[in-house]
Amino acid sequence: MSTLILIPARMASTRLPGKPLADISGVPMIVHVARRAADAGLGRVVVATDTQSVAEAVHGHGFEAVMTRIDHESGSDRIHEALVALDPQRKVETIVNVQGDLPTIDPGIIAASLRPLEDRAVDIATLGVEIVREEEKTNSNVVKIIGSPLSATRLRALYFTRATAPWGEGPLYHHVGLYAYRRAALERFVALKPSPLERRERLEQLRALEAGMRIDAEIVQSLPLGVDTPEDLERARTILSN
Repeated sequence: MSTLILIPARMASTRLPGKPLADISGVPMIVHVARRAADAGLGRVVVATDTQSVAEAVHGHGFEAVMTRIDHESGSDRIHEALVALDPQRKVETIVNVQGDLPTIDPGIIAASLRPLEDRAVDIATLGVEIVREEEKTNSNVVKIIGSPLSATRLRALYFTRATAPWGEGPLYHHVGLYAYRRAALERFVALKPSPLERRERLEQLRALEAGMRIDAEIVQSLPLGVDTPEDLERARTILSN
């Protein structure tokens, strides 16, 4: 499959304004993400941004960037606009959406996100990691996957929630917000209106499930650090300085 990795980046973060350009070991955070994405070896890597300074920083480190509108409500809308601009001849079959605030992400798990798409019935693929810290099981900021096991490393997603679920004995899985879309699935997804459960849980991926789309999750061992706060940024600086 012809694969395009898109990294949405916007400056208007509420908890950490300007975070795509946050300095980590002398390099903007968004460039660290682009390097990790390139190391996955899947194909072309492009940053989709609404800010000229981000595009200039990305270009300055040898990566591609494409400008997108400032009024997108979600990263999915941003990457769809970027896809249309970058591939008008529709040669790209698969789009991987890597969040721009994952500077420590293991390139291997980016590559692993494509595995569920080997099943033609799967519309969207994503990642999960087993939760091992007890406090994360009840943390509403940790999104959980409720899914039906297909193998030791694969779930068919039935629901995503901020609650502690499913109930009973067995593992809980932390959802990693990285997605691999078939092109037709991305186009269908962005054409849908926000769904009731999406609005209630504040989880965009529920829109796809409510529309009958299939999402499978590959279970991986590495949980990337999402940088949302100044404390997260300091952790990322410590990790990458070592």
